Parts: sequence; structure tokens; C-alpha cells
Amino acid sequence: MNRKAHPKLVREIVGGETYEYYPLGRHIVSAPGVCGGRPTFKYTRIEVQVILDLLATGETIEQLVKNYRERISKEAIQEALKLAASSLKREAEAIAA
Repeated sequence: MNRKAHPKLVREIVGGETYEYYPLGRHIVSAPGVCGGRPTFKYTRIEVQVILDLLATGETIEQLVKNYRERISKEAIQEALKLAASSLKREAEAIAA
């Protein structure tokens, strides 16, 4: 079974401060020291799980983009859904193996 290599730590200067993160996608990161390293939307402290939970309760992507004052984009939320689906698929495959 081929496993993806772990992402490498990226360092950027954002607002004059160093921002370190492991990219999980283009819009989703795991940043040490931010939200306990749980996945967040890049350059925010908005946890991916919070957005997924809101979608599960019936919020629309458009409502979430508006409610979060466009700090997260439609594309970012779609990426979160895709990554969640991939994770679920991997878990199911591991159980079936």
C-alpha cells in the first residue's frame, strides 16, 4: 500500500511574524501551536471540523463564507469536504483490509 509522504513544514512571514504550518491541501493546514495542531483554514484559527459540523447541521457553503466574513472561501470549504471524504475512504479501506 502506497502512503503519501508527510508534508514538510513551511515557514512564511505573515503580518511581520513567522507562520509555520504543514500543508494538508492548498487551503487547509496543520499549524503547530494553532488550535492544538488540528486542521485549520490557512492563515486563520478557524478549525476545519467546526465548518464540517456546521455543514452537517444544514448550513450552506454560501452562508458559511458570508458568516465568516469571507475569511474562508468556497474553494477552501470544498477542499475540506474533499479531504474529509478521502480520510473516510482510507479509514474504510483500512478496516476492510
